[in-house]
Amino acid sequence: MKKHGLLIATGLFCAFSITAQNDIDAIRYSQITFGGTARFASMAGSMGALGGDISTLSFNPAGIAVFRKTELSITPSVFSQSTSSTFNTMESGDRKLNFNFGNIGLVASWDRSGKDNGWETLNFGFGYNRTNNFHNRISIQGNNTASSLLDTYVANANGHSASNFDQFSTGLAWETWLVNPDTNGSFLYNHVIPNYGELQKKSVETRGSMGETVVSFGGNYKNKVLIGATLGFVNARYVEESVYEEIDQADTIDNFKSFSFTQNLTSKGSGVNFKLGTIIKPTDWLRLGASIHTPTSIAFSDAYSSSMKSNLETVSYDTVSPKGAFDYRITTPFRAMGSLGFIIDKYALLNIDYEYVDYTYAQLNSSPNVFADVNKTIRSKYTSTGNLRVGGEVRFDPFSFRAGYALYGSPFAKDENKNASRSSYTAGIGFREDNYFIDLAYVFTRYIEYNYLYDPALVSSVKNNYQNSSFMLTMGVRF
Repeated sequence: MKKHGLLIATGLFCAFSITAQNDIDAIRYSQITFGGTARFASMAGSMGALGGDISTLSFNPAGIAVFRKTELSITPSVFSQSTSSTFNTMESGDRKLNFNFGNIGLVASWDRSGKDNGWETLNFGFGYNRTNNFHNRISIQGNNTASSLLDTYVANANGHSASNFDQFSTGLAWETWLVNPDTNGSFLYNHVIPNYGELQKKSVETRGSMGETVVSFGGNYKNKVLIGATLGFVNARYVEESVYEEIDQADTIDNFKSFSFTQNLTSKGSGVNFKLGTIIKPTDWLRLGASIHTPTSIAFSDAYSSSMKSNLETVSYDTVSPKGAFDYRITTPFRAMGSLGFIIDKYALLNIDYEYVDYTYAQLNSSPNVFADVNKTIRSKYTSTGNLRVGGEVRFDPFSFRAGYALYGSPFAKDENKNASRSSYTAGIGFREDNYFIDLAYVFTRYIEYNYLYDPALVSSVKNNYQNSSFMLTMGVRF
């Protein structure tokens, strides 16, 4: 089950080391964003007490009970991610563009106002909401006069025979003559870089997404209490291709020119969760919302491989690992959300959402279970946090203008990433008639986080400045 731990696409801290499935996997799938329709995104995903949008089925299911008509919508989206990295004072960057669908869904509404039972409407919804995007390209480079990735291979090799080396990392360095026997004793080793000063480079491309197919049901009781429930079927796909290089650019290292280490990982998972929510209308202008989300249990299958090439001036070597595969399960944390909504003379809306998540409850499991140490790391490395989303809308029929702000707290309990919160700024415009609507949205997100090319005890951190933009267009009909 050995594979690469580089999971930077979601902006999470990692050591770029060769590890088993780990805490980074758990946190990546535990953090979700406000995808979905353009209206929902332009209000920063803050509609927990307002409802009336199919995206709310993934946040507060009671939002389905607001619908008075049957509605069908689809949302194509363009996503652009860029990352600027600084390593040992050297800056570099890269970017990637992705086209996707943020939402597609149908809400069917049955008018029950003529019945003498208190229920105004009973509604059913079915659709898909995208909750995370893993597309990115990252480029890192810098000169290092203090260490090499080969130091970690030597440390792992010492005390073991070559037949027991990790076939996905240390064993490849052994096969390409980058790690060799030390003359001072058996089961001791050295590597081919006696004096440091090499240029270190890392390029990473990631693809994939996380989304949720929702089946929801809700009702409006006497136009005062709205309730809803959602059964969510989660699907996730994450693909990572990375190339790490060390190059003797200044030609100061004898018998060494360069080596490269390539890694490939594909993770696919599916799971299920349940959400329950309510919206209460104490007055005409005030809405109170609340919802809870059960943990999501996601079954993953990983496929991975790696290869290595060395150029030792007079000779070159290359080797490939076997194909690796491993099945395991990730359970994400429980979530709770409270909301305040304000209706201003039917000309304006304002909503505030606060979401609580305790990331220490994320965990990995397998059969037999080999993740006791990983789950212990999750409990010590991460913390609980709050996510704040604020969104508003002003209406000048048939147009609506929207804006919002979201602040997602850092899941890290300590170290450099303790303050690695994520901010999103949103805006949008909508055009609505009785039977159709068109909405546009723009979302800009930025955050800074730190990671390491390998063992943090040997190498300085890499500062990554992430920025992404999403352009969304929702088209819908009502009947």
